[in-house]
Amino acid sequence: METKNTKGAMEMSVGTIVTIVLLMSVLVLGIFFVSKIFTSSNNAIDSIDSQVQSEINQLFSDGKADLAVYPSSRKITVERGAVPPQGFAFSVYNNEVLEGTFEYKMEVSDIGTCQGAVTKEQAVSSSYLLGGSGSFPLKGSQSLSNARLVTFPVAEGVPACTIVYNLIVSKNGKSYDIADLQITFK
Repeated sequence: METKNTKGAMEMSVGTIVTIVLLMSVLVLGIFFVSKIFTSSNNAIDSIDSQVQSEINQLFSDGKADLAVYPSSRKITVERGAVPPQGFAFSVYNNEVLEGTFEYKMEVSDIGTCQGAVTKEQAVSSSYLLGGSGSFPLKGSQSLSNARLVTFPVAEGVPACTIVYNLIVSKNGKSYDIADLQITFK
């Protein structure tokens, strides 16, 4: 009689342990997926595909934005030594009826945690920044059909730090819009 009770107790405890392990697995997966869904993207991009272009176009959908940046969090983590180099994409919307010539450039707003290791001049040089300036014509009431890509080809030897850049856009020589971007090199 005692062996039956021991065997039944053993089966019940194994079943309980299996149930607890399965429930914990589901809980961990649930937390992981919820955190993925509700955190904004800060991943740097290395190319502009149709998904990135549609995300940028969606940022213009409310009709109020003149400048759209992707990732929209504007806090971007760039991996040092990444091939191809990583960065962000942006597009401009011409809110007037007439065509205009737009110019853009990147400037360092705050050298941040790179103080002493990197100068403002180095941070906007070609060893840190590709596609950091340019110009393009844009017809009235239209946005760029292909977003612009700005990348950061930093070497692995660059110190891990954060720099705040300003993306400055002008139209026909006059200030049009500005966006600040927090770039972290890891």
